[in-house]
Amino acid sequence: MICYEHPLNERIRTLLRLEDLFNKIDFFSNKNTATEHHALLTALFEILEITSRADIKSDLLQELERQKQMLEMLRKNPNVSETVLDEVLTSIKVTFREMLDLPGKVGEHLRDNEWLMSIKQRIAIPGGCCVFDLPSYHYWLNLDPNLRQKNLNEWLTPFQSVRNAFGIVLFLLRKSGKTLKFVANQGNFQQTGAVLSAHMLRLNISNDLPCIPEISANKYALNIRFIPFHSKQKNKTYEGDVTFEITFCNL
Repeated sequence: MICYEHPLNERIRTLLRLEDLFNKIDFFSNKNTATEHHALLTALFEILEITSRADIKSDLLQELERQKQMLEMLRKNPNVSETVLDEVLTSIKVTFREMLDLPGKVGEHLRDNEWLMSIKQRIAIPGGCCVFDLPSYHYWLNLDPNLRQKNLNEWLTPFQSVRNAFGIVLFLLRKSGKTLKFVANQGNFQQTGAVLSAHMLRLNISNDLPCIPEISANKYALNIRFIPFHSKQKNKTYEGDVTFEITFCNL
């Protein structure tokens, strides 16, 4: 099965983008070549760009507090495991405290680094990080990989509390909701009133089907059109019936 996640508001869209970028950083942080460390920095600068557009810190603190209050109300629910509940609540409390202790805005330690900001400015230009543009960056990329790794860890460590925070939020979001099975007749599916309170949709289809979902959703209706993967026609719809599972996730 292939899972397609579709956010239904800007806040969840931002968190999913951050998660994707941090996953890329995880991959490249385990590598040693200059090219891979350059790719890591590119992802890091994208994270910096995202976090500069919104008050991520404040939003995450509010959401953690809201989730803590909601989970505390489940203590007397016989269908809820006390052990699991305590683990999640402890994670929320620890992460909340770490977020409060984070000085300034998210990524401020990078914005105060003039050398990194000079690289960020050039990296947005196609081919802008060539040796003749940034000789100091070229020098850094030719340092011992262990020294570069030490620098990267210093730049990444202050993001850990933020990553823990949105990780908890996305974990709780993905665990919410009930999974239902539907069939898209001749590649089309529509449902009204289905997403009134949902924050994200999770759609699972078999990876044997050579089609991809095109999702359109608002508070009134959900429309899914399955498109042949190799189709050269822009508006062509998959002609067969598609069985799929969908979860309406809500915080």
